[in-house]
Amino acid sequence: ALYELVLKAQIAAIAKVRPGNHWNDPHMAAVRVITRGLVDLGILKGRVPTLIKNEAYKRFYMHRTGHWLGMDVHDVGDYKVDGNWRLLEPGMVLTVEPGLYIPEGSRGVAKKWWNIGIRIEDDVVVTKLGCEVLSKDVPKGVAEIEAAMAGCAGVCP
Repeated sequence: ALYELVLKAQIAAIAKVRPGNHWNDPHMAAVRVITRGLVDLGILKGRVPTLIKNEAYKRFYMHRTGHWLGMDVHDVGDYKVDGNWRLLEPGMVLTVEPGLYIPEGSRGVAKKWWNIGIRIEDDVVVTKLGCEVLSKDVPKGVAEIEAAMAGCAGVCP
């Protein structure tokens, strides 16, 4: 359930990587999906808009959804210009990598969720009409991953 939630958040975030959208748009798309999912699973309790406003999700999703990618893995560049989120433009390259992390002893969270950490990352380039997922050939769907693991016969390098 948690993996599927992070994947759904990543898909929503990637859909927001388009020219003219703000740098923060993919992040907020992921935050909305993750917060709703955490409520549905009983991990967070409350109204989604209030939980987002109060940043309650940060207990389990404490990082941003991505960063610039270029000459360095975490490339330099401002995310805000004059106090406003930077607009995405064709040619910009970034990561989209939402995650969930539920540490042992998380108060109010069922033990079955403890000690689980998930992050799904893709590298994307903004195009004229949207974005291209550069890492699209890497399996990330549950069935794809299970098939790849089955092909390893349990012994992967």
